[in-house]
Amino acid sequence: MSLIVGVDDYSSESDVIIIPSALDFVSQDEMLTPLGRLDKYAASENVFNRQMVARSLLDTLREVCDDERDCIAVLERISRLADDSEPTVRAELMEQVPHIALFCQENRPSIPYAFSKYLLPIVVRYLADQNNQVRKTSQAALLALLEQELIERFDVETKVCPVLIELTAPDSNDDVKTEAVAIMCKMAPMVGKDITERLILPRFCEMCCDCRMFHVRKVCAANFGDICSVVGQQATEEMLLPRFFQLCSDNVWGVRKACAECFMAVSCATCQEIRRTKLSALFINLISDPSRWVRQAAFQSLGPFISTFANPSSSGQYFKEESKSSEDTSVEDKNRIRDQEVPEDVQIRPEDVSSDPSISNSSVKLENMVEEHAETSRKSPGEISVPMDSSLLCTLSSESHQEAASNENDKKPANCKSTLRPEGGTSSPDSALLDQELYNSFHFWRTPLPEIDLDIELEQGSGNILSPERPEETPEVTIPGSSNITMATRKELEEMIENLEPHIDDPDVKAQVDVLSAALRASSLDAREEASDAEKRSDGQDALGANELPNCKTTHDASVPLISDAVENMDSALRYIHNDSDLSTNSSFSPDEERRSKVQDVVPQALLDQYLSMTDPSRAQTVDTEIAKHCAYSLPGVALTLGRQNWHCLRETYETLASDMQWKVRRTLAFSIHELAVILGDQLTAADLVPIFNGFLKDLDEVRIGVLKHLHDFLKLLHIDKRREYLYQLQEFLVTDNSRNWRFRAELAEQLILLLELYSPRDVYDYLRPIALNLCADKVSSVRWISYKLVSEMVKKLHVATPPTFGVDLINELVENFGRCPKWSGRQAFVFVCQTVIEDDCLPMDQFAVHLMPHLLTLANDRVPNVRVLLAKTLRQTLLEKEYFLTSASCHQEAVEQTIMALQMDRDSDVKYFASIHPASTKISEDAMSTASSTY
Repeated sequence: MSLIVGVDDYSSESDVIIIPSALDFVSQDEMLTPLGRLDKYAASENVFNRQMVARSLLDTLREVCDDERDCIAVLERISRLADDSEPTVRAELMEQVPHIALFCQENRPSIPYAFSKYLLPIVVRYLADQNNQVRKTSQAALLALLEQELIERFDVETKVCPVLIELTAPDSNDDVKTEAVAIMCKMAPMVGKDITERLILPRFCEMCCDCRMFHVRKVCAANFGDICSVVGQQATEEMLLPRFFQLCSDNVWGVRKACAECFMAVSCATCQEIRRTKLSALFINLISDPSRWVRQAAFQSLGPFISTFANPSSSGQYFKEESKSSEDTSVEDKNRIRDQEVPEDVQIRPEDVSSDPSISNSSVKLENMVEEHAETSRKSPGEISVPMDSSLLCTLSSESHQEAASNENDKKPANCKSTLRPEGGTSSPDSALLDQELYNSFHFWRTPLPEIDLDIELEQGSGNILSPERPEETPEVTIPGSSNITMATRKELEEMIENLEPHIDDPDVKAQVDVLSAALRASSLDAREEASDAEKRSDGQDALGANELPNCKTTHDASVPLISDAVENMDSALRYIHNDSDLSTNSSFSPDEERRSKVQDVVPQALLDQYLSMTDPSRAQTVDTEIAKHCAYSLPGVALTLGRQNWHCLRETYETLASDMQWKVRRTLAFSIHELAVILGDQLTAADLVPIFNGFLKDLDEVRIGVLKHLHDFLKLLHIDKRREYLYQLQEFLVTDNSRNWRFRAELAEQLILLLELYSPRDVYDYLRPIALNLCADKVSSVRWISYKLVSEMVKKLHVATPPTFGVDLINELVENFGRCPKWSGRQAFVFVCQTVIEDDCLPMDQFAVHLMPHLLTLANDRVPNVRVLLAKTLRQTLLEKEYFLTSASCHQEAVEQTIMALQMDRDSDVKYFASIHPASTKISEDAMSTASSTY
């Protein structure tokens, strides 16, 4: 039997079987109009054909868009197709509605109101469809239409919202009701506050109290934050908060978990008072919830919730840049520091201030100078405070200068209450001249006078009042606040320092130890020097009063502290030690003291205590194995909220997280350490973050990449000397746990480009240059392309540096290592570097023509075509675009033209092509992709 179907030579004509070709159907469809084809397949009994009709609706509309009647006819057929009994057809139609609506919007003049009349009713009707797939598709379509603002506001109010409210009625289908509530919540941010408050909010509040279905309450709880952010503070506090309290105490744990997840958004919509008094207690209940899943969600939201307590006036940070002088500091910063740091006992009575103009002027100048000193050497809150009250009036009358010189050991700090009572007879011309001096040099620590002696033992019998020989001519200075200092002997100082040593890691304690050590050194000066100095002072009182004081400098180094500052901090340290007997007797803090050290008033203490407990190992077993990671993730936000003055509350927690066994926790900290450095400021960063940063540098690659990605951001915050220490460690980034981790080296190249601005030309040449050249020879092309940019920026920096020999030496090294490299890949890298230097104007063209171009042109005879192709591109598309080679008829231009002519006659067709024509300019990345990606 023959298997061939056709005409058999031995059969009759009646036996011939004719099979129609598929081309016959195509020809028949081509004869139909777009509407005819639409009607033909829409009426087909084949479901697949009707699905194809739904998919082709947009194409049909585009074909008939010039005829308004045909467009209306297509839209009417869409309405009929929406009644199809097959769910897949309806779902397919709904997927096309957003695209059709966008087309109608673009062609609005020809088909006005098409969407509102024909498409929107279908979308709304499908929200209640019996088929789940159709409902889901219509919900997605509605949200897409709202997001693209394709639905008129009037239609939202009159056609969409009424249907959703009807679907959420008590007698509605359970699944439909739950989905309708979700749609209402998701569309609230899109429709705005007015429509949400008038139409959505009342029904939403009812749904929060749906006693029959916990699914509805769970949806309401999950979207509670979005509704609060839309309606604002007043509506949230009046209408929504009571519902939120009910949901947080719901008997279904899933509802409570949803409340915990949106707690931050709800808190942001309330005032500070409600947040502190009501929401804090509510959140504590969630943290102690019986359900582990609720506790887990609550702890994840704890850090974000604490961040809502941030007060811009208290958490606003100030960071002293190196180039920022004290004059650049705003007046507000000065006032804020004055309010925070001036002791309460520092006062000045207006009636005690001299009315002498010379004294007043010099006092004002001195006060301004001390303020500048405080600005340039300011500490973070809790560290050494600098007094800046107007009581710092250290100007003495001319009669008292000699006594001041001879009794310098008896001087008291100027931060105490000072009373100036100038007597008659002190306004002589000589006195007026001396009163114009800004300050007495003996009131300041400074290098030229290392023999300044602050012998506390000698002051024990001096009391609080100076006793000059001529009291009738000398202003009386009372020192009521130095009783602790006068009673402190060297032995007591040694005991205090010894007791503070175990807590030296605390910056506050360290500052106190430094002050006490300075006082101890000052009181232990050699007795012979003391006797000699006393003899000199007694013999040369007249000369000192008449000669040295008028010649004393009126400025001082901002880094040199005042004696008064040192004594004031000694006073505060002594008071701290005497008041805290446990600290002076025990070698470690007691639990109560540790707890007190973590007390603050920015956020409710119960919340902070719960946050600090997230590093407790028991939490990982009872709550969440990744709870430490959540703690690390939110720590910068908590630190910003508390402010740097409360960093001591978080320091121990941060150190615990930095040494956590899970590398994911350390990785999280590594990615955010630069942000924390900005929050804490330079001093706390150097004390607390730099050691942890150094530890991260030696960690796993997964942790090191976090440090590397923000290396520039962190190093720029450090002092220049501290920053230079990391030059020796940059080379270590070239070594990774996995040599295939090329993205690590690519990130290093990106960071080195940014680091160029932080280091001097010599440092760049000595330390960054070897790394850059190493990366230019990397095995991975992506690393090399970034390295070419790095080397070109390095050439730019070193060329303008003084001396310029660094730039010349770098160029010579590029020529030697790459331009004359025995490997063709190295020579091609040299062309890439030259191309980047030209494109980014890293060298003046005359300098480029002298130092790089001769070596570049010699590659026209290179034996590898890839090198010559890239050379042709560089010369034709980059070099000849520069005005220097277009206008000047120099020998350099002639050499370039001769090289191009030689390349135009090259035996390789690609080289000829790029050298002969002038294609569209391409950048280095495109060149690399097209020229070398497959072969290099």
